Amino acid sequence: MAKEQVIVGEYENELDAEIAKGHLEASGIHASIIKDDGGGMLPSLQNADGVGLVVAKTQKEKAKKILKAKSYRLNRKKS
Repeated sequence: MAKEQVIVGEYENELDAEIAKGHLEASGIHASIIKDDGGGMLPSLQNADGVGLVVAKTQKEKAKKILKAKSYRLNRKKS
């Protein structure tokens, strides 16, 4: 049975999402990146739709704390 996943961050590009994913995985939290860039053929689509970082629902709060502690932005939208 697949675990339910939730988005813990949305980034402007895949590189930013990969950095955040690395912070989580270094802390023992499995994370995945979701994006629609036409199979890599249209990376500019990342700018329109963003790149999501997802974790298991049970790890959501811990993941957000880690990203905040690393001073890594949780959302691509300006506050």
